Parts: sequence; C-alpha cells; structure tokens
Amino acid sequence: MEALAGIKVVDFTRILAGPFCTMNLADLGAEVYKVESPQEGDDTRKWGPPFLHGESAYYLCVNRNKRSLTLDLKSTMGQLIAKQLISQADVVVHNFLPHSAQKLGLTYKQVKAVKQDVVYCGISGYGQESNRPGYDYILQATGGLMSITGNPQGPPMKVGVAITDLFTGLYATTAIITALFHRQRTGVGQAIDMALYDAQIAMLANVASNVLVSKQDAVRLGNGHPNIVPYQLFHTKDGDVVLTVGNDRQFQSLCKQLNLENLAQDPRYLTNASRVKHRDQLIPILQARFLDLTQAEVLQRIAAAHVPAGPIRTVGQALNDPLTAARDMVWEVPHPLLGDLRLVASPLKLAGTPPTYRLPPPRLGEHTREVLIKLGYNDEKIDEWMKTKVIGEC
Repeated sequence: MEALAGIKVVDFTRILAGPFCTMNLADLGAEVYKVESPQEGDDTRKWGPPFLHGESAYYLCVNRNKRSLTLDLKSTMGQLIAKQLISQADVVVHNFLPHSAQKLGLTYKQVKAVKQDVVYCGISGYGQESNRPGYDYILQATGGLMSITGNPQGPPMKVGVAITDLFTGLYATTAIITALFHRQRTGVGQAIDMALYDAQIAMLANVASNVLVSKQDAVRLGNGHPNIVPYQLFHTKDGDVVLTVGNDRQFQSLCKQLNLENLAQDPRYLTNASRVKHRDQLIPILQARFLDLTQAEVLQRIAAAHVPAGPIRTVGQALNDPLTAARDMVWEVPHPLLGDLRLVASPLKLAGTPPTYRLPPPRLGEHTREVLIKLGYNDEKIDEWMKTKVIGEC
C-alpha cells in the first residue's frame, strides 16, 4: 500500500509549483483530482513546443497520477460541484490570488465551512494577504537569486529551470504531509500559506547567512563558491570539469596529484579560509595546470585524490547516462494517445512505500464524467451541463 493511499486531494492549481506539489502527493498514493477550466485548462498545456500529439512536454512533466475534470468555477453550478468534491477531500490546494479565491469560493474560511478538518494549502507569489501576482522568474529577481547567478562581468541571470517554483512545490508537499500527520493525531485541519517569495528567501541558505553575519551584500561569483575554494569549473585541453574541494586534506591530496605540492605548503592556501581570501591568486595557477591536461586525465587525477568531480554534460547526455537507468529515474507510463510516455521519475527511494506510477498525465476533462457519476449525477444531467459549458470532457 502506498504511504498516502486513501488521501483525497482536490487540486485547483496550474503552472508548476502547485502541480509539482500535488504530483508528489499523487506519486505517494494520494488520489488527486485536478480541476481545470473547460475552455483552456492548465495554462501549461499550451506552453511549447515541444508538443506530443497536442500535449505540451511542460504539462506532461508534473501531472501524472491525477484525474482531470473541468468545471466553470465562475458559475453557480460549477462552485456547487466543487463544494461536493471538497466535502469528500482531505486536502485542498489552489494557487489563485486571494481576491480570485474569494470569488470562486476557495478561501480557507469558505472551504472549511464545507469540510471542517480540511488541510488547505494556498500557494501564491507573496502570501495570502497579497494580490500581487508572481511567477518564478519574477521571484528569482525580487528574491535575490538572480543577483548572485551568472558571470561577475555580465548581467544577473535566472537559473536554467524554474527553481523557485520547484522549491515552493517541495515546501508545500512537506507542509501538507505535516498537516495531515497533525490532523491524524488531533483531528484538526489547518491552513497553509505557501508563498514563492518565502521559499525563495529560504533557499538562499548559506548566501543569506553570509549577508546576515557579515553585513556585506552578496556578489556574483560565476561558477565559484562564496565560502569554499577551489569549488568551481575549470577548463582542460578538450573539455570542462567541475571539482569541489570540501576540506584542507582534499586540497593537499589534489595538489599532490597535480604535481603542485608547493601550493599545499604555501601559507596563503593552507586553510580553506585563507584560500577564499586568496582565490584570485590560486585559481589562475590551478587553471593553467588543468590546461596542460585532457579532461580524462584531469578526472583520473582528481579521482585519485578522492576529490568529488565531474564533467559538464547536456541534459540529453544526463538522461541517457546508464546511471540514470540504473537509478530508475526515467519511467515509461502507458498513455491512451501517446503510447509509452517517458517521464522523469520521482527521486524518492522508499523501501516500504515507494512512489508508484498509476496514471499518465490526463487529457483535459478526461475524467469529468467518471468523477461526476461517483458524486451521484446521471448521464442526462452531465450531458445537460456539457451543453451549457459548466463542465467539459475530452
């Protein structure tokens, strides 16, 4: 049995942070009902190319193990059906702005009136008291991340994936499971206010701590590290490598393997703190040495020094690496239209209750009729609502 088997989640989220959260819950066994608008559905269904027979790769990445039903939440009947779903739910998740949630009947007060012990999670850019919209890119900018990302001589850069959305989704997953555990012990549900801004500030981690302690603002270091040296990318004769020297013993071993024993005895480089202070002198010396060697030679010597290192690879190379297959990180899920759909798997390796992949990402409204019949409605009534566009199905 899956860890969250029997838990019902009504998911009103779109884009990435919310759907990533609810997919995590679904992978762990929760029964997730993805509620979408009849006309458009989740915005990401149209975010492409690439598309696979009309389904965007973006949408496919975070929506497996869910059932899709479409409801016009602006209509009285659509809200009534939503309330019926909520009355049977353990968890409700949405990412509407507060003023929109109010109009749609999805504030915590409104939802709690329907299900007293509900675990409610509102995901937003800046919190449930703010109607300021926020996408990942904006939060990377306003939350400080872009200021420390990129070449020191270049402009601030965003991270290559929507990292703030993903962190927010993970924090939301943790909060929901925590609230479910609390409810199991006490019988009391609760509201979760999950803001992308808060997640972005939290994920600054050691960089934020550096600023708070030193009272000096952070700067871009490119591929360098603010607290550890050497811990960055280096060029070789025929490719790049990244090495991460985590302590003084590793640095001494690295110097020996590179035939640079004099560096290990230099007072400027004896400790990590002194290496950070003198990075501008040390890094060019190491870089010059690496340019004498091929990538394979560098990796061989670094491995002999027991220093973590690796080559720079493309996304495609990483996905096709034998280790990715050995770790079961790409799964094939049968899809009614797309055949065997390859998806990145959950990284959770639980011995007793591992993630499962039961359903492919649903087509828009694929399960509308099925869900409404379970709620007690007959085909005649469902067809009537189809005609008036209160609901929809694929």
